[in-house]
Amino acid sequence: MFGLVLGALIAGSWLGIHFYAMFVFELSWNAWPQVLLMAALQCWLSVGVFIVCHDAMHGSLAPGWKSTNSGIGAILLFLYAGFAWRKIRDAHFAHHKHTGEDGDPDFDTAHPTQFWAWYWTFFRRYFGWQSLIYVNTVVGIYLFVFDIPFMQIFLLYGAPALLSSLQLFYFGTYRPHRHGEGAFADGHNARSDNFSTLASLASCFHFGYHLEHHRRPDVPWWALPGARRAGVAA
Repeated sequence: MFGLVLGALIAGSWLGIHFYAMFVFELSWNAWPQVLLMAALQCWLSVGVFIVCHDAMHGSLAPGWKSTNSGIGAILLFLYAGFAWRKIRDAHFAHHKHTGEDGDPDFDTAHPTQFWAWYWTFFRRYFGWQSLIYVNTVVGIYLFVFDIPFMQIFLLYGAPALLSSLQLFYFGTYRPHRHGEGAFADGHNARSDNFSTLASLASCFHFGYHLEHHRRPDVPWWALPGARRAGVAA
């Protein structure tokens, strides 16, 4: 139940700020502080929405309620970027099964140390035609039906969404699984950041405690600091 409450707060805040930014807020030159604040919050909350979906994939959003996990995950993934639930879920399970090797859709075997090359591979694998059609449809409706200025759409919808993908990739994929940082602790081919709890929350909703997650994928995001203190990755 606690996970569902947190998930509702994250997703509700994300949607609330989005609708305010699109349909209430008026973009002007003297509103830049508010624009930057909303864009930063939307970027961070977008990361949170994906992490909520990630917990739904593992059944830890609503333990024991398979259909609830699937339903919430499917809705939020579609709203996030037009993603298909089963495709993303199956790809994530493949990541856990083949972490850091051939068959891992999150890993770039050709560029295991190069951030931008790996990110481009990651982006192409996940943001396919369905996502492009979805995003362009949303932008088109906002632009031509609701007459929202393009710059407002870009700054408060497009940019936070793109930056959130970079944030998720950097803290949730690249840092935990990159090569060239010493040997991995075990066959999970993952490492954890030594961030404080607050810094871990701010960076990627504790997804930087990544070895703990791979060893205990049933632990929800909000419980990962406790798992770390308990020595799950020791």
